[in-house]
Amino acid sequence: MNSLVSIGLIFLLLLVSSEPINVKAADNQTYTQQFQNSTTSLSGKSVEANMYFTEMDYWDVKKLTFNFNYQISQLANIQTSDITVSLNGVKFYSFRPGDKTGFQTEKINVPLDLLSGSNKLTISGQILNKADKNNYKLQQTPANWLTIGNGSNVNFEYQLKEAENTVRSFYAHFSGQDTIAYQRSKVITANNPTTTELTASMIALSGESRIITTENDQIPVLQAKNTKANENNYMMVIAQYDNLPKDLKKQIDPNSLKKQALIKTYYTDHKYYLIVTAKSGSLLKKAARFVANEELMKETDKSSEYVGNSTDTYTSSLQDNNGRHFLTTESDQIQGAGHRETSYLVQIPNDESNADGSQIKLHFNYSNNLNFNRSLVTVYVNNTIIGSKKLTKANVNNDTLTLKFPKGLSLGNSFTVRVAFDLEMKDQDTSDNADTPWASVNSDSKVLVKSERSNDLLFTNYPTMFISDETYNDIAVITPKKLDENDFKSLTNIFNLIGNFAKSNTGTIKFYDKIPSKSVLKNSNVIVLGTPNNNPMIKELNPNLYFKYSNNFDRIVSNEKLSIEKDYGKQIGTAQLIRSPYNDRRGMLVVTGVNSFDTYVATSQINFQKNVQQFSGDAIVVDMNNAHYSYRFKKNKAIDKSLETKRTFSKNSQLILYLGLALIVILLIGMAVILTLRKQARLNGGNKDGKQ
Repeated sequence: MNSLVSIGLIFLLLLVSSEPINVKAADNQTYTQQFQNSTTSLSGKSVEANMYFTEMDYWDVKKLTFNFNYQISQLANIQTSDITVSLNGVKFYSFRPGDKTGFQTEKINVPLDLLSGSNKLTISGQILNKADKNNYKLQQTPANWLTIGNGSNVNFEYQLKEAENTVRSFYAHFSGQDTIAYQRSKVITANNPTTTELTASMIALSGESRIITTENDQIPVLQAKNTKANENNYMMVIAQYDNLPKDLKKQIDPNSLKKQALIKTYYTDHKYYLIVTAKSGSLLKKAARFVANEELMKETDKSSEYVGNSTDTYTSSLQDNNGRHFLTTESDQIQGAGHRETSYLVQIPNDESNADGSQIKLHFNYSNNLNFNRSLVTVYVNNTIIGSKKLTKANVNNDTLTLKFPKGLSLGNSFTVRVAFDLEMKDQDTSDNADTPWASVNSDSKVLVKSERSNDLLFTNYPTMFISDETYNDIAVITPKKLDENDFKSLTNIFNLIGNFAKSNTGTIKFYDKIPSKSVLKNSNVIVLGTPNNNPMIKELNPNLYFKYSNNFDRIVSNEKLSIEKDYGKQIGTAQLIRSPYNDRRGMLVVTGVNSFDTYVATSQINFQKNVQQFSGDAIVVDMNNAHYSYRFKKNKAIDKSLETKRTFSKNSQLILYLGLALIVILLIGMAVILTLRKQARLNGGNKDGKQ
């Protein structure tokens, strides 16, 4: 199976926006999953592309519609071109493209009996040009193309299955794509949460963020007193027992909380609660780590779960085996003549980036009925061709291809390997719509990725500077003592993205509502949130900020990068990555504004990866009109300057070695010249004495 399926394959965007409402199981629902595939053009007389979507197990699907947005070459012959749609390997619909220019949409009803949890939708066909009145030749030219538009999607019509009174069932509904997209999920904490309750809430939020598959959705964290806290269907309430809302407190036997925490479902009046509570802060955090573990939550088929100090809550993780990533777990076969492709998603730890020296080792085989003068395999990394090889009859059962990645190729934290086969038939006048010939990518095909931890104190490296080994890297969060609604929105934004990058729940997050000790500031990766009036840490850091406050802290003032009018400076928020004044090998994130709303507006640019990717500097300014700007202040972008020096030395070690050898040779030649001159001088001196 294609590894893109095995890891989730489910990069989905929502087409729908809606006000949060309470929904009953009997109500008819609709949900549209937009394929993440960007607009893609496929060239060749035969074309094929794969798209992926998921069905929630608590949906009772009544109808599924595939809306296929496409465009074909203006030279295509409508009578001989055709497109076929398959679901999970079963063909169910074929059609001829409409005789139109520009994009067009084909609405296709999908057979429900072909549906599974994770689904692979395949578009295949042939785009042909008429050669003459009596016959057509299968000539492959750049004019044979099909473009798949990014508006393609699948639309579900369904009813919800009632949530069972188990932790597993609550978790499935709470984490569901439609539940989150329609804002029916909430994390709720105490009205005046302690730093421990904040820590537990953010651990739980991070656990949810890492499994959210859309790019625009998040689960908000609210105080219990917030009027929106009880508007929705699925609410995870995280608080110490004494701080629980009264109606939920009644559902808990306090004697059951001796030396253990409790995770308990409670359903009433079409509202679904998961109560996460304990009498001690340490046990509450332990329970939050359990909640942040997707595997444990899916395995808990009962209404209550007790968590003690000895309970294993850590998240399992797949090791990258020193950078070795297999493309597929089993043989991945493609069929049909012409240009055929299969794709694989490769992910490296989010806190690392690729270094030069990566390579791919492809093992594959193919049918022996090919025109071997015209058949080949080509490998792409994202959209960069890294190499090709002709197919040969001698290697049909065991062929290999090893390719090095181009030097300087930036891969990011995930990249796609595309393997494209051009399978030409011996008889070019034969239609290539049959399932022969074929090629297969074998399970021992792998990518060997050289990677290193990013060392840049810029937003291009955010939030990976707060991640180590794919988990939280000793994060200390300094917040106002009293948090308002905007502060909670800000924390939701910050930890939504951090959680998306953290693949494990084993790291450390700790909240402080006052300036912590110098030891904490020195040894932690610090996030500071607030205004000069509600967080004294902002005033202490003001001399180190790029966008500083005025002497009376009532506005942000101009600097060498931006002139700021006095009233404008009272209504902007900033997010700044500064070098820590307590440890020159660490950085700090400071998010601040004159009021809490401006602070929240600043976090709106660091909540999703697609937002933060816009910025390459170390400071972001956002105003009340949501205009945002990025600036770079520091000349040396390295977090750890000594590490940067070591890496520079390591990368240039061969050059340094050559220069060293050259210097030695020059010194030896110089010494030889000096010795020769001295010897010559002595000889000349001796002759002179002999003549006297």
